[in-house]
Amino acid sequence: MHAFTIRDLRDRTADIVRDADAGMLSVVTRHGHPVFVAVPFDELLLEEGVRVSLAMKLFDGGAVSLRQGAKMADMSLSEFMAECSARDVPLVRYPPEDLAQEMAVLDALPDRR
Repeated sequence: MHAFTIRDLRDRTADIVRDADAGMLSVVTRHGHPVFVAVPFDELLLEEGVRVSLAMKLFDGGAVSLRQGAKMADMSLSEFMAECSARDVPLVRYPPEDLAQEMAVLDALPDRR
């Protein structure tokens, strides 16, 4: 997700459209505060409706938490989690360095065979 200023709307419209074509959300800010979100119009939006699609895109883009996404979609947390899973939206994301650290901890554990 990219952030654009109000001035960018005039100067970088092509970048915002290119991001939308690539399926990315864009947040437009004024004086550092979010004003609105540009959401790509795609098949998910058509199939699932605006509320669920927007909640999933915002969650997938890291703009809202899982619980906030569920509330936006007007779903229970478990329903929203199931919907995310069905649409291949990961519920948990670990940066590669976190995975490497976890593997190092597991490797250091005594063998329990």
